[in-house]
Amino acid sequence: MLKFLRGVILTLGVLLVPGAQAASVLFLNPGTPVEAFWVSYSQFMQAAAHDLGMDLRIQYSDRVSENIIKQAREALQGPHRPDYLVFVNEQYVAPEVLRLAKGSGVKLFMVNNALTPDQMKLIGPRADKYPDLLGSLVPNDEEGGYLMLKELIRLHGPVAPGQSIDLLAFSGLKITPSAQFREKGMRRALAEHPEVRLRQLVYGGWTRQRAYEQARLLFKRYPQTSLVWSANDEMAFGVMQAYVEAGGVPGQGALFGAINNSPAALQALLDKRLSVLLGGHFTLGGWALVQLHDYDEGVDISQYGGRDRQIPLLQLIDRTQARRLLAMGDAQGFGVDFHKLSAKGRPATYRYPFSLQTLMH
Repeated sequence: MLKFLRGVILTLGVLLVPGAQAASVLFLNPGTPVEAFWVSYSQFMQAAAHDLGMDLRIQYSDRVSENIIKQAREALQGPHRPDYLVFVNEQYVAPEVLRLAKGSGVKLFMVNNALTPDQMKLIGPRADKYPDLLGSLVPNDEEGGYLMLKELIRLHGPVAPGQSIDLLAFSGLKITPSAQFREKGMRRALAEHPEVRLRQLVYGGWTRQRAYEQARLLFKRYPQTSLVWSANDEMAFGVMQAYVEAGGVPGQGALFGAINNSPAALQALLDKRLSVLLGGHFTLGGWALVQLHDYDEGVDISQYGGRDRQIPLLQLIDRTQARRLLAMGDAQGFGVDFHKLSAKGRPATYRYPFSLQTLMH
């Protein structure tokens, strides 16, 4: 298949030898161009593409599922098809993207949210029906939600018999698998701690403003709140703003936990406004490009731990790691040599070392 060389190659500074063709990749980013998590996600992918000599284009859907479908249709059925389409099963769009891809010749790869068990039942045996779906990489969202609440409870400390700890929880979108898994993990931790009372769980839609509006009401309703669990950093910041306006001091009166290692979240951890932070999953798109690069080079990625894989990227970040991650964000290409992670020419025992530790070297 003809590989289209996009203008973005020039902006990424990829040097091509005459006659060489760069594998073209389109990433349908479900977030917005001003959302810290999805911006850092894109930057990490661009660093990987530059390193690996791939032609990467990124389109944002602004969290509107119809936009994702429209962008997928143009990419998969239009005249300028990429070699690879990377996308997220945000708001359950995957089955429709798979349908649009049939017969397109474009290879697909899912990141962050893969097919849900219900979707897999409906779709049936994938290998026969969708041979162009190469695989998926997802984080340990359920464990992330669990670890966050467990650490918040540990930091709070024990309470006297008969006393309880009031908890508020802010989840993302009901129709996003990652939000569901994180919430499930939070409830697993809750079941282990009867002294913690979940006063209310609300869906902040991943946004600061929505969570702020919800928190203003909830802090009035539950003034004894001492733990706040947030499925991402943006919502945590909105809730913190409402808490400060109500006269509270984050990290003192109430302990806040969040997921995502945006610079603002890392700084909030260092300032002790955030007590618990998990992150590392902004790297998934970059790791996916390593696998697509290998596939393009004829490597059977399934032999090296590829295909469908959950990576334990979400882990508790301490303050030393927060400083390291802040410095890394300023480093050229995040300081990662993506070529070194390739499975090309490796023995059968090699496994892709995708982890936060790989990043922290």
